[in-house]
Amino acid sequence: MTSDYKALLQQKVELEKKIDALIQHAKTDAIAEAKAMVQQYGLTKEDVFPSAKSKSGKPGKHSVGEPKFRNPETGATWTGRGKPPKWIEGKDRASLAI
Repeated sequence: MTSDYKALLQQKVELEKKIDALIQHAKTDAIAEAKAMVQQYGLTKEDVFPSAKSKSGKPGKHSVGEPKFRNPETGATWTGRGKPPKWIEGKDRASLAI
């Protein structure tokens, strides 16, 4: 039984080497194909890998907005969107406008 086990382990090592070689060959082919498509269609890095900031790939589509109010004590800002921060509650917003 020990010799069968050792033989199977050796086969496993050989199969893993063959698998790794096939994967490397497939990757090489895929890279060549991708490069050809990039060149053929004039693709840019942004076309293929849009920035994480915008899922649509268009800048500004999901922007937070410019700050409209500033806390004079801490310098914290608020865009005027969403729930107001505690520092602006009960105060005249016009006096805190940027």
